[in-house]
Amino acid sequence: MKDSRKVKRYLLNWIAVAVVMITTIVPATPAVSAATSKDNTTNTQLEESAPKRNKVAIIIDDFGNGMKGTDEMFSLPIKLTVAVMPFLPTSVKDATRAHERGDDVLVHLPMEPRQGNPKWLGPGAILAKMSDEEVRQKVEAALDNVPYAIGINNHMGSKITGDERIMAVILSVCKERGLFFVDSKTNYRSVAGNMAYRMGLPRVENHIFLDDTHTASHVLKQMGLVKDMAKDQRFCVTIGHVGVFGKETAAGIRSGVEQMKDSVEFIGISDLVKNEMKWSSHPTLP
Repeated sequence: MKDSRKVKRYLLNWIAVAVVMITTIVPATPAVSAATSKDNTTNTQLEESAPKRNKVAIIIDDFGNGMKGTDEMFSLPIKLTVAVMPFLPTSVKDATRAHERGDDVLVHLPMEPRQGNPKWLGPGAILAKMSDEEVRQKVEAALDNVPYAIGINNHMGSKITGDERIMAVILSVCKERGLFFVDSKTNYRSVAGNMAYRMGLPRVENHIFLDDTHTASHVLKQMGLVKDMAKDQRFCVTIGHVGVFGKETAAGIRSGVEQMKDSVEFIGISDLVKNEMKWSSHPTLP
């Protein structure tokens, strides 16, 4: 009986010592208020539940000549990238209107194609026979003519975008002015993207033409391909046009936007270059 009491007393003493040791060694866990815990949980849940929308940059080419579809494009409920041809009757007006609407502006620089009617080029075109200095003068004049331009893309140009000498001049002007070049990919052997990358510029390329067939239904179908590509690679660059069938293109884009608005974020090309390609600059505007 005595032995039993001794064992019991011994165990109680050992437990008391253990409690003291644990209290001393293990620090108390800071108290977290219910409000703080609830707020953190709510924020985390919101972040996890918020849908991650893929990015789409729609470039509309051939502004500058009062073409059909101009008003319809400017009435679309999304941010666009407006590519304006230089030295045409509405070049300045269209660029200014786009800027005031919050759109990005590019110089839609005419460049010699491998095939095609030279009359389609318009004024200020870059030709393969030009010297480096002539090319530089043409590019700088075009940039000075189109206000608010943050970059250049090619109008036609399948011959020039495959010419390393001339593209080196064009990209050098871009780099000097803090601009970037968007390759419309009229030439699938284009050197523009690789050269831009080597020169420290972002590699920006068109992925899908929206209106290679000139109907609203085809444009809507192409918008579906844009959505799929954006899903596969997080973003997609696509090109449409004002012109003879500009209203059809605008109608197809509008229908596509309505179908895609919950899963896609429509952004300007500058947003894409900054956020997805981690490239930023301070354009020197005229």
